[in-house]
Amino acid sequence: MKMALVSKPFNLFRWFSLVSLVIIVVVAVLLGSAATRFLMRESIDRDAMLSAQFIKSIADVEVIHGNFSPGLTLGEFLDKRVDGARLGVSHEQLVKSHEEFFDHIVRLPDVLLANVYAPDGVVIWSTNPKLVGGHSLERAKLSEAVKSRNTVTTEHHGPDACPAEAYFMRVPHSLYLESFIPLVDSRGEVLSIIEIYKEPVDLIARMNRGLVLLWIATAVGGAVIYLSLFWFVRHASRLVDDQQRQLVENETLALLGEMSTAVAHSLRNPLASIRSSAELALEVDPGPLHKNLGDIITQVDRMSKWVRELLLSARPLAGDQEPVDLTNALEETLAAYEPQIRHAGIEVDWQTRHAPKVVSHPVLLQQLLGSVLSNAIEAMPRGGRLAICLEPDTQRRLLTLTVSDTGSGMSPAMLEMAFKPFHTTKRGGLGVGLVLVRKIVERFGGAVSIDSRENSGTNVHLTFRATAGG
Repeated sequence: MKMALVSKPFNLFRWFSLVSLVIIVVVAVLLGSAATRFLMRESIDRDAMLSAQFIKSIADVEVIHGNFSPGLTLGEFLDKRVDGARLGVSHEQLVKSHEEFFDHIVRLPDVLLANVYAPDGVVIWSTNPKLVGGHSLERAKLSEAVKSRNTVTTEHHGPDACPAEAYFMRVPHSLYLESFIPLVDSRGEVLSIIEIYKEPVDLIARMNRGLVLLWIATAVGGAVIYLSLFWFVRHASRLVDDQQRQLVENETLALLGEMSTAVAHSLRNPLASIRSSAELALEVDPGPLHKNLGDIITQVDRMSKWVRELLLSARPLAGDQEPVDLTNALEETLAAYEPQIRHAGIEVDWQTRHAPKVVSHPVLLQQLLGSVLSNAIEAMPRGGRLAICLEPDTQRRLLTLTVSDTGSGMSPAMLEMAFKPFHTTKRGGLGVGLVLVRKIVERFGGAVSIDSRENSGTNVHLTFRATAGG
């Protein structure tokens, strides 16, 4: 036999929690990565620009100190193959300018390797003498710097990130920069190119601190957004669940109203006829059938009570609220149930005491007290103890009535379903008594709760609003 697969209901809150978490994490990672890349690129470009400006300033200062002819630049004389005398520069003056300029290059902070290239790409000076006379190991980048006449900077993450590392003065620890800085004349022609490899330790430390703060801010921002959305959707989900439960309950009560109308129309007249006939027979019968006729009247009254409960729980509650003496209402209800209490052998623990009046309606209060006492009595068919206690709370102007029995009690599953319409554990019960109780108590601003354990009895707590006058 094939079993139909029952699909689970869509859980909006669970799916939103998972999907929103994934989306926020992905967006945070993408934003953090983009911001990280931007921060690193801007920092590297800034460092390269400052290095280029510093080297060009050194070259300009050497031209001034060397008393070169106007219009000449140092870049024209860095290549030792250039004849200085032809341009009006003495050999001693040229050698001194070379030595001072190269000394400044060597003393630049964090330098790993420095090369000076002629426009044809030949190394004319280097911090590593082995490279002098050779060609650049990065010809493509050198050509780009010559063509663009701008500084070209590349970042490397070493060691072993670049073939020039074999000629470094020391081994780099992590990130290092390679910059090609062209020196141009007054006409914009490239005269020589300075290549600098440097490991900016201070810049790297600042970048790392900035990246840590950036990722912390990204994580905290993402967490705040997620938790805010999580709280909002959880709150909305609870409201939707409450509204859905209320809607189901209202639909159930509406159906109950339609059913009760049909039941009342079909049963009230026959029940009245049966009771009248039984009362007439009771007057005529000399005695042998008295007990049976009495049972008929009792059962008819019981069925009539069920019908009244159906009608009362199905229609809107009528009647304005007014101060009601809860103690008097409770004693009247106990008096009405005295035969059943005596027949079941139940001991009642209740002492009349003064208590403030409560906000309710006399008829409806009698109805709810009757339902609670009836349930307690039916839970103890072989006797037990019925305890009734009144606890006033003058500070909050509340009055709590607790009805306790020593009956069979309820399991957690039964307790959870206690206020569900049409749910009952009693044979012949309608499952509307506690629904009616809660509906009446909440109608006047009170509350009802139940605590119970199997084979340990049940406690029903009814909380009412006390009137100001007491």
